[in-house]
Amino acid sequence: MRTISIIGSGKMSAAIAEVAARAGADIQIVRRSTSSSSGDRPDATYSSMGEELTGDLVVFAVPYNAYPSILEHYRERLSGKVVIDISNPIDFTTYDELKSPADSSTAAELAKQLPADAAVVKAFNVNLGDTLTSGTNGTTTTTVLFAGDYADAKIAVADLINASGMRAVDAGPLSRARELEAMGFLQIVLAALGKTRNESGFTLLQ
Repeated sequence: MRTISIIGSGKMSAAIAEVAARAGADIQIVRRSTSSSSGDRPDATYSSMGEELTGDLVVFAVPYNAYPSILEHYRERLSGKVVIDISNPIDFTTYDELKSPADSSTAAELAKQLPADAAVVKAFNVNLGDTLTSGTNGTTTTTVLFAGDYADAKIAVADLINASGMRAVDAGPLSRARELEAMGFLQIVLAALGKTRNESGFTLLQ
């Protein structure tokens, strides 16, 4: 059985939990507090930050500026894990630029900070949460682009996406994360300007 730990409790965390549920995965959601709420999923286990990660796949479903806090708790414990970076490091005060280095990406920078046997995959950042929750992009199946350097890690992520009823498309090595972040940036800016709806997004047609 697939096992996934999702760090974060916002909209994208909820959307990826829904993806994982459709794929039949064992779900752990890690948040600051384990206090229950009306929005808690009956099919998920809830843990507080710092408690053991149970998933083979670990999703950083928080803003990029929260990554240092996660790494304080989990850096060494991410050894052997597939770490999924979904971030879009946008300057939300201006909506004018990406905050990652011009020749890099948040995924590449994250990989530098993790144990050598942790495999970072960039995924889900081009998708708005509503298209992951529904599994559709307007009238088409949601396409999820992903990038990474390790074949086994990419296969695990693709299997999760495909098992959830969506379409997984390999965009190449982790160096392609820079282009994925640019696509995510454009997607968010278009939505903020009202040019697209939360239920719409990019897709690849065969």
